Amino acid sequence: MAAKPTEPELPTREQAREAFTEALTPRQARLRETLDRIADDPPQVLILEGGTASERASVALWQAARLNCRAEGERPCLECPSCLQIGAGVFKDLFFLDGREGSIKIESVRELRVVLGEPPRGEGRRVVIFAEAQALGTEAANALLKSLEEPKPDVCFLLLAPQRQRLLPTLVSRGWTLTLPWNASAPLAPELREWEAALARFAATGQGWFALTSRKGAVDAPLARRVIALTQKTLADVLARRAPCTPGTLAHHLARLPDLLRLEAGDILAESQASVDALVSPALVLDRLAIRLHVLGSAPMNPPAA
Repeated sequence: MAAKPTEPELPTREQAREAFTEALTPRQARLRETLDRIADDPPQVLILEGGTASERASVALWQAARLNCRAEGERPCLECPSCLQIGAGVFKDLFFLDGREGSIKIESVRELRVVLGEPPRGEGRRVVIFAEAQALGTEAANALLKSLEEPKPDVCFLLLAPQRQRLLPTLVSRGWTLTLPWNASAPLAPELREWEAALARFAATGQGWFALTSRKGAVDAPLARRVIALTQKTLADVLARRAPCTPGTLAHHLARLPDLLRLEAGDILAESQASVDALVSPALVLDRLAIRLHVLGSAPMNPPAA
C-alpha cells in the first residue's frame, strides 16, 4: 500500500513574515485598510501600481494572506498555517508568476488555466499573482483575458505593474486599481546615482553617456528598468513640483522642458519600458532614451518651476 503523502513542514513565523515586511510599513497603512474593507467581496482582478516592485509583491502576498486567513480577530494573523505557507510561497492555492525574471510566456498562462478549472484545494480563495505583469507577452495577455471572461468567484487575480498604462487596456478595464505611495525619502542606490548623473549630463550636453553603456556587462534588463523607473519618478516629481530643481540634475533638465515636451518625455519613457519588456538590448534602449531626452532639451526652454 502506498504511503500517505505528508503535509509540507510549516515555515517558521520569522521565515514567513519576511515576505510581508514591506507591506507592513506605516506608509502602506491606508492601502492595508482599503484591502481589509474589500476582503469580504474582493474584485476578481486587482491591479497594484506605484511603489517599488518589491513593495508591490509584498502587498500582493499580504492580500493573499488576508483572503485566506481563518484566524479570529485581526486578519491576516501572519501566524496560522495559511499565512505562514503564503509567506513562504508554498501555499497550495497561491500561484506566483514572476515577470521580474523575464517575459511571462503563454505556456505558463495556459498551464494556469488548466488549474483554474479545478476548485480551490483549501477553504479560502485561490490567488494568482502576476508580478510585473507588464512582462506578459501579447499572446499571454490575451490568454489571460480568456480566463477572465469566465468569472470564478473563488479566484482572485492580482496584476502588479509600475503604472496601469503598461498593461493592456482590456486588462485594466476588467480590474480595480490601487496605487502604492512613492518612497520619496528613500536614498538613491550608489549605482543609480552614477546613472542619474550621467543621464542628466548627456540630456543637457550630449556628452559622457556612451562610455557608460558601452562597458562590457554594464547594462542588463533589471538595471535598465531601474534607470527608466527612476527617470519616470523624477518626471512625476517635477510635474507635481516635489523635486528640487538643482542645476545640473535630471530634475532641473526635465523642469526646463516646455509642458508639451514633458508629456512627450513620459511617452518616451513608456516606450523604453515596453522595449525592455520585449527583450530589446537594454543598452540600446538606454542609449535611445538618452538621445531622445537630449533632443527634447534642444527645444526652447521654460524657466524651472519654483
